[in-house]
Amino acid sequence: DVQLVSSGPGTVRPGENLRLLCKVTGVSITDSNSVWNWIRQPSGKVLEWIARIYSHDGGKWFAASLQSRVTISSDNSKNEFSLQLNSLTAADTAVYFCTELFHQAFGQGAA
Repeated sequence: DVQLVSSGPGTVRPGENLRLLCKVTGVSITDSNSVWNWIRQPSGKVLEWIARIYSHDGGKWFAASLQSRVTISSDNSKNEFSLQLNSLTAADTAVYFCTELFHQAFGQGAA
């Protein structure tokens, strides 16, 4: 089974940067079928897609509303991928998840 385990710093203050890591087991992050995503869910609201990366070719896509503040990257040697969101505001308060839809894998939330 493919498993995703996300980790982050916990509480981050407004104006600071958030970096989250997602460790992948059960499949290579460079698998050509796999599309690695970050999403988030603010309290009481629907899921919001943030960014995705194709680690086998380096392709990256971002939500237009967040593109100027988001970086997504992968470390193929460690089989993990990460998200950085800069200049946090109160609107960024949410639970963040890493996901991969082809394998139907969903990491536990990182607040």
